[in-house]
Amino acid sequence: MGIFTRLRDIVNSNLNAMLERAEDPEKLIKLMIMEMEDTLVEVKASAAGVMAQAKQARRKLDHCRAKASGWADKAQLAVDKGREDLAREALVEKRHWHRQAETQERELAELDGLVEQYHEDIRLLEAKLQEAQEKHRVLVQRAIHAQGKKKVNRQIRKASSHDALVRFEKFERRIDRAEAEAELVHFGRKPSLEEQFEELQENEEIEKELAELRANKADGAI
Repeated sequence: MGIFTRLRDIVNSNLNAMLERAEDPEKLIKLMIMEMEDTLVEVKASAAGVMAQAKQARRKLDHCRAKASGWADKAQLAVDKGREDLAREALVEKRHWHRQAETQERELAELDGLVEQYHEDIRLLEAKLQEAQEKHRVLVQRAIHAQGKKKVNRQIRKASSHDALVRFEKFERRIDRAEAEAELVHFGRKPSLEEQFEELQENEEIEKELAELRANKADGAI
């Protein structure tokens, strides 16, 4: 995830200001173009990975929903056949797969949001890259026309490349920091007290569902 910090630095950079301070603007813009192209490759690769995760999450969601529906049908069948013991177990399974589906829905929503952000980042980075390439083309033309002109030479030597080098080193430090922070992210948490009580209430809810299934059977027999 360190590419996000580097991407933000690139997108928010003021190319004109950086080039005006550079001792060798053409060299600097070449370095910036290389940085942008490398970052663009990384962003697209990361986006492809997240899109693949989203597809997997969507398949898992469909699977969980199908399982929940299947166990609901089995519970009704068991009640119809007078096997309430099997119906109760089927309802437990249905509830399990329903919870799994809810988890997958949340995960899929997060992944879809991340994919959308990646698409926006790619659009911004490609626009910035196009801007840099255009500035490089202009710089090359200016350099050709400025050969032998003392005024242009003085302007080129006016500033030091120190600021530009510091900026690129700053990019790398931010990447390291972001990657370290990303490693701290972990999934899973201890169930809350409220969730533990909700689990205790599940049997009562299952009994209510059994009652509804009996009612459905009774209605069908009329």
